[in-house]
Amino acid sequence: MFKKLSVTLMLVLALATQAFSDDELYNNLQEVSVTVKAGFSEGSGTIITRDVRTGPDKVEKINFVWTAAHVVSDLRSVRTVIVNGSPKKIIEFGDAKIVKELVENGRRVGEWKMEAIVLKYSDSEDGEDLALLMVRKRNFIQSNAIFYEGDEPVSIGTELYHIGSLLGQIGSNSMTRGIISQVGRVLDLGNSGGVVFDQTTVTAFPGSSGGGVFLSERSGDNAGQYVGMLVRGAGETFNFIVPVRRMRAWAAKEKIMWAIDTKADVPKLKEIMALSKEGNDILNETDARSYTRHSILFPTLPSVTIKTKPASADIQKR
Repeated sequence: MFKKLSVTLMLVLALATQAFSDDELYNNLQEVSVTVKAGFSEGSGTIITRDVRTGPDKVEKINFVWTAAHVVSDLRSVRTVIVNGSPKKIIEFGDAKIVKELVENGRRVGEWKMEAIVLKYSDSEDGEDLALLMVRKRNFIQSNAIFYEGDEPVSIGTELYHIGSLLGQIGSNSMTRGIISQVGRVLDLGNSGGVVFDQTTVTAFPGSSGGGVFLSERSGDNAGQYVGMLVRGAGETFNFIVPVRRMRAWAAKEKIMWAIDTKADVPKLKEIMALSKEGNDILNETDARSYTRHSILFPTLPSVTIKTKPASADIQKR
C-alpha cells in the first residue's frame, strides 16, 4: 500500500513539475521570437544574447538575430567604385527593423522596435540562406535561444514547435506544432551543387521565413532547444528547415561560432563590426543569382510584402 502511494505521489509531483516547465518553455520561445522588417517585407527571427566587450573596461549585453537571408535581401544593394584603377562592385546593406510584441493579460499592449545591422549574409539560391543581424541598441532584452548540440540529425518523428510571424507582424509569435518528417533532403540550388535540409510538418505561412523550430517538452532536458530555421516549402505542412548542424558548419567557416555556441569566445565589438558580410564584399562582374528546378519546386517561404493603399492594406506574396 505504501509503495503504491509513493508511486502515485511521485507521478503527481512529476506532472506538477512538468506543467510548470511547460509554461516556462512556451514563454521563453515567445521571448526569443521577433518579427524582422526589411523595407516592406516582414519575416521572422530568433534572438540570441551575448556579453560583448565594447570598451577597455566595459562589457555589455548585445542582442543578435538569426533569420533567413531572403528575408533581408531587399536591404542588399551593390555600388560600383574604383579600386586600384578598376571598377569593383561593393555590397552594402541597409538596416533591418526588429519588432518585439508586448502582450499583457492576453492582450497586445504595444511593441518594441529596434534598428539592426546585417552582419552576415549568404544568398538563398547560391549559398546557405542564412543571415545574422545585430541590434544597434545595447542591453535591449535578456532573452536567449539555446541551440541543439547533437552531432546527429534530430530523429524522424520528434515533436517540434515553430514560433514565427505568420503573415507578418499581424501574426507575430504564432506557435505551430509538427514533427521532423524526414532528414537529409538534398536540393540542387543555384551554383551550390547540393544543399542539405530537414523536412518538417510544422505549419508555416508567408512570414514564417527565418523563424526558429524548437524541440517540444517531449524532448525532456533538451526541450526548447533550437534545431533549425524555416526557409522553404511546398505546402503548409511540407516545409524545409536549415538544420542546426548546417548552421553550425557555416558559423565555423565564417568564424561566428559564438553566435551558436555559448561556450565559444565572443570577439570584441570592433572585431564583430569588421566582419565581412558575405565572405567577400567585392563582387566580380559575372556574379549573379541562379535558379534551378528545385528552387522552383520548393521555393523560399516568401516574406510578406505590405503595400499601403488609401483605404486598405493589401497583403501579397512576393
